[in-house]
Formats: sequence, structure tokens, C-alpha cells
Amino acid sequence: MLSLLGFSFLSVCLVRAQVTVEVVLEDDYFLPGESLVTGVRITNLSGQTLKLGKEPDWLAFSVEARDNFTVQTLGDAPVVGEFEVESSTAATKRVDLAPYYQLTIPGNYKVAANVKIYQWQQELTSKPKSFVISSGRTLWEQEFGVPNPSGSGAPPEVRKYALQLASHLKEKRLYVRVTDAVEGKIYRVFPVGIFVSSSRPEPQLDKLSNLHLLFQTGARVFNYSVVNPDGQLNVRQSYEYTATRPILKPDKEGNIIVAGGIRRPMANDLPPGTNSIRANDVKAPKS
Repeated sequence: MLSLLGFSFLSVCLVRAQVTVEVVLEDDYFLPGESLVTGVRITNLSGQTLKLGKEPDWLAFSVEARDNFTVQTLGDAPVVGEFEVESSTAATKRVDLAPYYQLTIPGNYKVAANVKIYQWQQELTSKPKSFVISSGRTLWEQEFGVPNPSGSGAPPEVRKYALQLASHLKEKRLYVRVTDAVEGKIYRVFPVGIFVSSSRPEPQLDKLSNLHLLFQTGARVFNYSVVNPDGQLNVRQSYEYTATRPILKPDKEGNIIVAGGIRRPMANDLPPGTNSIRANDVKAPKS
């Protein structure tokens, strides 16, 4: 019996030496309701190809708050799709955990991943990865009606846009938050960029209830973003303060455009190469 136990322990140690599991996050700071995209990086040095994802429970997560308090789960995070990890390579599986855990209370948290390798009848657990949930300061909010599908006589659904400011290390970030009118349902929370706190953001709604937002990100640099009622970012552009300052204004057709300053194309522009955005150019919300 002792020899069998010793062999089993040795087997587990060898697996851990040959295959490692690590949790990676895009950031370590999040607002309540913001996506928590969690990556599980599997590094394979075993000399064999790992086959993962066939069994539905091959990957599981545990999320804890301060003092090892287990966070309430709201559902099972879906992990779908089979894949292989060849020897001497690494692969990362990403899952958004925010919809499946109660992460609305500001505080310190940690997440760990457990990977079952069925072909070896072994399982590995990662070291916990720490992150912070912090509340933001609301700078502006506005209720709005979601346009009904054509021909519908029902009253419009009411939702709410909010701009929130949060500090992280030495920078301030501006977030857009989209909820229902009573903030019981969160459609999306996401950062739109670094924010110069001495300035004021300029939000305006167009005739299709898209949020047009202009705000200062640097000494002479402004970010222009357009968000639709589902919280989808459809436009991201950069403008520079030249002889005139960039401002939002309606054109002759009533569409909101950026006037003044000069457009500076950037690698992360959405969509690339467009200087003005009409309301009809922005994707409509889901019906």
C-alpha cells in the first residue's frame, strides 16, 4: 500500500513539473459589472499532446474574497470547445467570469483555476491570481428610450447611460456604464480611456439613443467614442487640439459630429478612416 501511495504521489509531482496552469487577467482592477475575462494558460512540456475540452467539467474556477470567503456563484461559466496543446507549446482558454459570480461589492478578490487532464487521470490547480473590485464615481447619467423595432406600437424600454471615473495607480480612467432604468440589470461596463481630471467629458445622445462622448486624454488630445444602447463601442477616434478645440455639434441633418481640432488616425480606431459619424451609421441595439 505504501509503495502504491508513493507511486501516485510521484506521478502527480511529475505531471505538475511537466504541465503548468496559470491564471492571467487583462488587468487587476475592475468596476462592478465590468467583464472579468480570465485566461487559463496551460504550458505543456510533457513530450505528449494534451487533449482538452471533451469533458464538460475539465476546467473549473474558484473565486474568493478577502479572508477566503467564497463568492456566491450565479451559474456555471460555460467552457466549450475541444483543443490540443502540443508538447513545448502553451495555450490559453479565456472565459468571462463576471456574469457567473457575485462581484458587486468593492474589495480584494482572487481567482484560481482547476484543470482535469482525463487522459492521465490527473488534475492541476493554479496559484490564485489577485484582483480588485472598486466602485467608481459617477460624473453624469441619463435615462433614455431604446428605439422600438419598426412598426411596433409598444412603449420604449428605458435604459440609463452613466459615466464613471475611477483611479488606478497614478491614472484616472473614464468608464461607460449601461443599465436598465433602476440599475437592476447591467448591460455593460467598460473603460473608454484615460481621463484628464481637470477637464469635463462632453456626452450627447443622438436620435437613435447612441451615446456620443468626447473627453480629454492628454494635454492636447481628445477621445471621441460612440456607444449604442446595448453598450457596444462602435466608434473610437482621436482628435488633437490645434487652432481650435474639438467639440461635439449637430450637422445640418441633425447628426452629431466632431467639429474643430484635427483627426489623428490611430491603430486602435473604430472604424478606421472615418471623420464623422451619422446616427444611422451606428449599429442598432438588439431588439
